[in-house]
Amino acid sequence: PLAIEHLFEYDEGMEVLARLDAIALSTLVVAVARLSTESPAAELVDRLRELENLKNAAAAAQTRLTVALRQLREGEARAAGAPVKKAVAGVVAEVALARRESPHRAARLVGLARVLDQELPATMAAFVAGRITEWRASLIARETACISRADRLRVDAELAGQLDALSDREVAARARCAAYALDAQSVVERAARAEADRRVTIRPAPDSMALVSALLPVSLGVAVYAALKRTADGLRAAGDPRGLGQAMADTLVSRVTGGDAATVAGVEVQLVMSDQALLAGSETPARFVGYGPIPAGVARRLVAAASRENRAWVRRLYASPGTGQLVAMESRRRRFPAGMRNFLALRDEVCRTPWCGAPMRHADHIVPRAAGGPTTLANGQGLCERCNQAKESRGWMARPGPAGTVITTTPTGHEYRSPELAVPHEPPRWEITVDLRHLSAA
Repeated sequence: PLAIEHLFEYDEGMEVLARLDAIALSTLVVAVARLSTESPAAELVDRLRELENLKNAAAAAQTRLTVALRQLREGEARAAGAPVKKAVAGVVAEVALARRESPHRAARLVGLARVLDQELPATMAAFVAGRITEWRASLIARETACISRADRLRVDAELAGQLDALSDREVAARARCAAYALDAQSVVERAARAEADRRVTIRPAPDSMALVSALLPVSLGVAVYAALKRTADGLRAAGDPRGLGQAMADTLVSRVTGGDAATVAGVEVQLVMSDQALLAGSETPARFVGYGPIPAGVARRLVAAASRENRAWVRRLYASPGTGQLVAMESRRRRFPAGMRNFLALRDEVCRTPWCGAPMRHADHIVPRAAGGPTTLANGQGLCERCNQAKESRGWMARPGPAGTVITTTPTGHEYRSPELAVPHEPPRWEITVDLRHLSAA
């Protein structure tokens, strides 16, 4: 057995790591999991440091493997006369599934791998040696993205001896300053182009709250915040009992929606909940479309508030008792009709690809229509645009699995199963049995 905590102290230890196959790597994972914690404090600290080195070196090994996989897939595409761009999209999807990451995150990892391999050799060397994290390597790549390859190599060499001792913020700042010193015009132009990336996003927060964020040019961001604060300060000066943050949040809601925080009109929100949770006081969680699970009590309160404003509508989605599997629908059309697509959107909500989590954009056949797949809910899935395009690459297949799952097979033969559908439903509360021996012949 390898002494994990001393693995980086010996050249032969590194050679052993270089020869590890998949089975040996699995054994190494088990060995690390069983690492003894009964040691003097000094040894515990030493092991913490060496495990950090091992973790970083493992991430660097993933980067090198990603580069190799991309080169392999690009070579196959060129040999077959297929688009290389589509092959790269397939690589992103394979990396996402193998690393249990979203395709968005995997695309960044695939891009980072290429940059480190071709344009940041000193950073890559520190990464391979376990001295810096994947995040720190990505900061250097990010801050030098707008300059030429030659200038990037100069920044890389300049920072080579400093990476061990700098924090993440210091690494980013020094890389940014070095890039600006070499090519100020490119950095300024990059800032101007960044305005095209302005956007508004939403993500769940604890306690049935949501975090709505806006990425804006700095001048607009500061102006928006200042306007909200100025209005909130005026309200509080006039005797409004709300706190500053509450007043600013409520002002934002009223200015965006045209109504106050208590009665937002003209915007459709969707709740998926069981009839028992809605009408009979059941505590089975509901699902707020675009957010996720919320307590049944919170859902009932939202429905009650909407009812007082004559804004509550009920759309029935029939599910099998006890399982929550929605009742099947089918169509003779090649495309999913609007009603069935809406049904899929409420059922799936997010992309069905494992670890993706992006909002559903496309209603897709699991087994393609061209291969005889029917247009049914059982053969339907919601996918994001990226995943829907990736599954069109050579060697990808999918089939319906048990309990509403989807089993995806990649070009290497690896299989990944999506999570079971989690539509709010009531579990069986009783079971009726009949003993026929006590019935009369009549």
